[in-house]
Amino acid sequence: MLYTLTQKQQVHIDYDGCEQIHKLADILKNERAEEAEPFDIDPAHDIAVLQYTGGTTGYPKGVMLTHRNIQANTEMCAAWMYKMKKGAEKVLGIVPFFHVYGLTAVLNFSIMQGCEMILLPKFNPLDTLKTIDRLKPTVFPGAPTIYIGLLHHPELNKYDLSSIENCPSGSAALPVEVKQKFEKVTGGKLVEGYGLSEASPVTHSNFIWGKNKPGSIGCPWPNTDAGIYSEEKGGLAEPYEHGELIVKGPQVMKGYWNKQEETARVIRDGWLFTGDMGYMDEEGFFYIADRKKDIIIAGGYNIYPREVEEALYEHEAVQEIVVAGVPDSYRGETVKAFIVLKKGAEADADELDAFARERLAPYKVPKLYKFRKELPKTAVGKILRRRLVEEEDASRENKVP
Repeated sequence: MLYTLTQKQQVHIDYDGCEQIHKLADILKNERAEEAEPFDIDPAHDIAVLQYTGGTTGYPKGVMLTHRNIQANTEMCAAWMYKMKKGAEKVLGIVPFFHVYGLTAVLNFSIMQGCEMILLPKFNPLDTLKTIDRLKPTVFPGAPTIYIGLLHHPELNKYDLSSIENCPSGSAALPVEVKQKFEKVTGGKLVEGYGLSEASPVTHSNFIWGKNKPGSIGCPWPNTDAGIYSEEKGGLAEPYEHGELIVKGPQVMKGYWNKQEETARVIRDGWLFTGDMGYMDEEGFFYIADRKKDIIIAGGYNIYPREVEEALYEHEAVQEIVVAGVPDSYRGETVKAFIVLKKGAEADADELDAFARERLAPYKVPKLYKFRKELPKTAVGKILRRRLVEEEDASRENKVP
């Protein structure tokens, strides 16, 4: 079997003759009525899923998730959504099962709770609106780009979305404006959470039926420890002090497949160093500023892309935005905004610049604006900031004489 990853990369899987690999088609042809012999496994150490990372910050790595990792995170999910009734809910599944978010929040959660799954092969705004109106799902896990796509569809008002009670949002930062508008349209709760492949994936979420802090990723899930690590102190940071988010719990991976050095870099004394920078407030709510690799250092100042993006999302013409650092001969790096405008809306760089200056410190205001018809995304809807930076690098190289 041959899988093409890119134009230059191919992976060949030769499973013929391997006693440990069984094709589902062959199993289904077996008409034996007797029950299969159970496998003898060690839940805490045996690998259940080899989940590859999205590659948004580098080459994909194989995350070794054990049976215990997967089960623990699914049980945490059920505990967090404690008002959901077993056997009575309908879960809308758009996020793919090959992504660990869909695997846990849709597939495993639905099986554990006896939920009906309403599955769509891909996200199409109109198909999704029609499906919600007709089949009345109550739980809708998704990514911010999915909710944005629905909110800006010209036929949104024709469909009834009031069946939606609970939307856990993951994979990317949830703009506050999107949360507020979607909750107004549906009457349900849209809450931002946080996770990563290395944690099966969820570690944090806002409370669905409790205190909610828009802009935060919420509080750690049951049996999950979390903290902010300060490199300067060599230990935990104080409330509101920025540092790297670290987590510990039964959902944290066994390690990276065949990458012992990289595993040792991110798992230290049982703590998973996420690579995401943020802070914790005095009530234990956590906030993500940005990935460590995405922080823009311009003229000696640290600039967090999410803060800039949140400010510009408030502009009525902006549908999607991502901010990245690009090389600058004077400042080292400078802020560039890549923007998709709403259909029929108009705005230029001068207008957005004036808008940003009313909301941001001068050194955080984008110096460059690029308007696009769409932004590159992963299969789960996460905007590929790194892809945009690579395109910028390639464009500059082509201009060099």
